[in-house]
Amino acid sequence: MSDLLPLLAERDLAAPLAWRGGQAVSGAQFIAEARALAQQLPDGRPINLCQDRLHFALAFAAALLRGQTSLLPPNALPETLRQIPGDGTAAYLLADDPDLDAGGLPLLSVQRPTDVEPAQAMPQIAASQAAACLLTSGSTGVPQPHSRRWRQLVASVEAEAERLAALMGRASLAGVNIVATVPAQHSYGFESSVLLALLGGAAFDAGRPFYPADIAEGLARLPRPRALVTTPLHLKTLLLAGVALPPVDLVLSATAPLSPQLAAQAEAAFGGILAEIYGCTEAGQVAARRTTAGETWTTLGAMRLRQESGAGADLGEGRYLVDGGPVEEATPLADVLVLEDERHFRLLGRANDLIHVAGKRSSLAHLNFHLNRIEGVADGAFWLPDARGEEVVRPVALVVAPGLSAQQIITALREHLEGAFVPRRVIQVEALPREATGKLTATALARFARQTLGIADADADADAEEAVVDLRIAPGHPAFAGHFPGRPLLPGAALLSLVVQALERQPALRHRLGATPAIASAKFLAPVGPGARLRLGLRAQGQGLAFEIREGDTPVARGQLTAGAAG
Repeated sequence: MSDLLPLLAERDLAAPLAWRGGQAVSGAQFIAEARALAQQLPDGRPINLCQDRLHFALAFAAALLRGQTSLLPPNALPETLRQIPGDGTAAYLLADDPDLDAGGLPLLSVQRPTDVEPAQAMPQIAASQAAACLLTSGSTGVPQPHSRRWRQLVASVEAEAERLAALMGRASLAGVNIVATVPAQHSYGFESSVLLALLGGAAFDAGRPFYPADIAEGLARLPRPRALVTTPLHLKTLLLAGVALPPVDLVLSATAPLSPQLAAQAEAAFGGILAEIYGCTEAGQVAARRTTAGETWTTLGAMRLRQESGAGADLGEGRYLVDGGPVEEATPLADVLVLEDERHFRLLGRANDLIHVAGKRSSLAHLNFHLNRIEGVADGAFWLPDARGEEVVRPVALVVAPGLSAQQIITALREHLEGAFVPRRVIQVEALPREATGKLTATALARFARQTLGIADADADADAEEAVVDLRIAPGHPAFAGHFPGRPLLPGAALLSLVVQALERQPALRHRLGATPAIASAKFLAPVGPGARLRLGLRAQGQGLAFEIREGDTPVARGQLTAGAAG
C-alpha cells in the first residue's frame, strides 16, 4: 500500500458526497470546506462531538489534513470528557452546539466555511497516520481507546463497500445515498455512514432522524438508490409504526443479530435487500451476511478467523481471533462462534453472557434471539437474577408485547428452547432502557429488572427518577426567524423539541415512555428570547414524566410526557 492515500476514494468530484436539507454537497465542495476548516483548528487532540453528520465529516477531514487524531467518545457527558485518557497533548472539542458543556475543555464551534471555491486537487493523507481513536466505556467506566490508522480505515471500508455493492448487484456504491439513525461517533455509524461515503463512493445525509416519520421523510428526500443504516431496535420500531415507507435499495443493520422474520419483513416493506454487519470496536467491521439467505456470516476482504485453543465449537472453548486486511495484529473477539472455515461462521453469542441453569448452558444472546423472533414481540430481553443459597435460579423475560399474554410467549419459546431456559416469569414492560444506538447494557438491564420486580439493589440511585438539564438558546437559533420581527421569541414547538432531545440523553428516564414518547400536555408561561439560559427538570410521575423549564426563578413552561400509541 502506498505511503499516501487520498482523502476521498476515486469518484466524480462533482457528484454528491453529502446531502443537507435536500441540497447536495459535492466532493469538490467538501474538500474545499475541509481545507478551510483545517486552517481554523488549534494544535492538540480534537474530540469530535458534532451531531450534524456533515459537520462531523468536515471536522474529521479537517483534523486529518492537520495531522491530528480525532477522538470519538461514547457520549458527550462532561464526566466522560474529563476521563478521556491523555497522551500529554492538550485536547479540545469540535462541536456544532456552541452551548455544549465542554467539561472545562476549549471548544471550537464547527460551521460550514463560506466563500470557498470547489477544490480541483485531491488531498493525500499519510497511510500510517492515526486517523481516529474510538473510545468505548470500559468496565471501570473510564473510556478505553482503540486507535485506527488511515490505511486500516481505507482497507476496512473498501472491503465493506465491495461486499455491499455485490449484494446490491452493483459494480460500486457510487450514487447510493445513505440515511443513518446511528451517531457518527459510534464505530458502526462512523464506518457505515461517514466513511462509506468518503472511502466507499456513496453519499450520506447530514441528519440523524430518530422518529419513524422523520426516518421515512429523510429517505424520501434523497434520490434512489437509497440505503438505510440502522439498528435492530430502530428498524423494528420503524416497521411497527405504520408510516408509509419509500423504496429503499439497501437496509444495513448492526449492534445485535436480526431475526430472519424481521429481516424478511424489512425486505418486503422496503423492496430492497437487508444486510447485517458483524464487528467490534477493537477490530472494526469483520463480516457481513444477507440475513434472509441464512445464518452464516462471511468475513470481509482479507480478514480470516481462527480459534486460539481447543477444538470444535462447544460454548466457551477457546478464544476466536481475527486478522488480515485492516486487522494488522490478531485480535480476540468477545463472541463465541462456530467456524465453518476461516472465512465463514455462525454466531452463538457473547463469550461473557453464558449462563448455567439446572446444569445446562446457553447464551443470553441465543435466548434473546428466540424471544425477539416471536411475532408480536416488539422488544425483549432475558435476565438471570443472582443466585440465593442453593435454589435453582430461573431466567426472567422482560418483554414489550402489548398484544400477547405471558402464556403465549412461554408457549412460543418452548418450541425453540430447552425447558431449563423457558422463563417461569414473563414481565410485560413499556420499553427497555436501551441507549441511542439500540444497545442494552447488562448494567442497565439488571438495574431496570430489579426496579421492575421490586428487588432491592444496593447500587440503585435516584437518577432513574429525575434529571436536571441546562439549556441555552443560541442567539442565532433558526426558529427566531419570523418569530417575531423586532422581538424574536422562541416558538413553543421549538421549546418542546428541546425537551424531547434532552430526554433522549436520559436513558434511565427515557425507557418509561416506550418507543414513541408523546407530549400529553404543555403550558407556556413566559417568553423565551435569544441567549436565554434555561434549566429543564424531568421527573417520574405515574407512568410518565413531568417537565418544567425555568429561566432563573421564572417558570417558562410545564407539562407532561407519556407513552404514545405504538402504531
